[in-house]
Amino acid sequence: MMKVLIAIDSFKGSISSLKGSEAISLGIQDIYPDANILPLPLADGGEGTVETLVQATGGNLVNKEVMGPLKEKVDAIYGILGDGKTAVIEVAAACGLPLVPNNERNPLITTTYGVGELISDAIEKGCREFVIGLGGSATNDAGIGMLQALGFRFLNEEKEEVGLDARSLRDIWSIDLSQIHSKLKECTFRVACDVNNPLYGPDGASHVFGPQKGATPEMIKQLDEGMRHFAEIVNYDLDKDIHNISGAGAAGGLGAAFAGFLNAQLQSGIELVLDIIEMDKKMQDVDFVITGEGKLDGQTSMGKAPLGVAQLARKHSIPTIALAGGVSKETATLNEMGITSYFSIVNAPMSLDEAMDPQITFDNLRLRTNQLFRLIHAVR
Repeated sequence: MMKVLIAIDSFKGSISSLKGSEAISLGIQDIYPDANILPLPLADGGEGTVETLVQATGGNLVNKEVMGPLKEKVDAIYGILGDGKTAVIEVAAACGLPLVPNNERNPLITTTYGVGELISDAIEKGCREFVIGLGGSATNDAGIGMLQALGFRFLNEEKEEVGLDARSLRDIWSIDLSQIHSKLKECTFRVACDVNNPLYGPDGASHVFGPQKGATPEMIKQLDEGMRHFAEIVNYDLDKDIHNISGAGAAGGLGAAFAGFLNAQLQSGIELVLDIIEMDKKMQDVDFVITGEGKLDGQTSMGKAPLGVAQLARKHSIPTIALAGGVSKETATLNEMGITSYFSIVNAPMSLDEAMDPQITFDNLRLRTNQLFRLIHAVR
């Protein structure tokens, strides 16, 4: 019996990984009606990670009102996995760029406090293991907002607590650990982080990611100085170098906060997700693996979902087919890295809007899969 594992990321702006898997399954069943099909929706630690992992493990979603990036209340969703003790949180749910209107984007005044509230809520619900997806934040506060929500106190020269945002970084003169959440030491954090930027400097959080969050050149200078000052205080007070951690600058410095204050392990998002859904075990006796995402390009070789899947499949000597809306010239390198063959699903000249129409994507995925398995059937 034909056994196929489907592990695709969402086609962003078009179709979810769940819906895409359904289309591919139908394409296979058109040719192999009795095929054993194993759909495993995927994410790479960014958007969609919570839903993907909750679904893959039979967990549940939790809705919690927290402080948003502009210090107003927002409804945020996180997940508790099927084991009942692992929480999965995308920081963007509490401090993401989409939560800030374009004309109000200013990383000097945004806060990660809501992320700490989500962690705290999950601790109260019995979670002791955390999977955190960084990315998409509207913040540049080095995670002090999140840490304050967990009981860390950052004090100025007068021994008063500072504010919750990036403006306060330069006011910090000491750190008080006496009121940290009592259960925090029982918790372990695994953080999906696919950038390696340091905390400050030309390659740091403020210079590289500040502009997309609304920072002007003057702001970037102020933000960067704040990060540098904060890192110096942490080094002096806690004897920890948070600047040089690979990924410290991710999500406006949340990488530094997780690694430096919560002893988190920062790792590739796709590796983390594949590990949690036990993809390795699920590849036993599989004939073909189908992976894909909206666009296959040079970025895919930087550790995104399809490549992670393909490299695992290659370990088991399973051919991997990648499907995508768009395929660029640089994609050829993926053949050397584990993807057996890749195909665009677009089957006629059409505008980007048409190509991204969910129904057209669904139909094209099914048709392309149908034709591929027709060929496989003919030669087997």
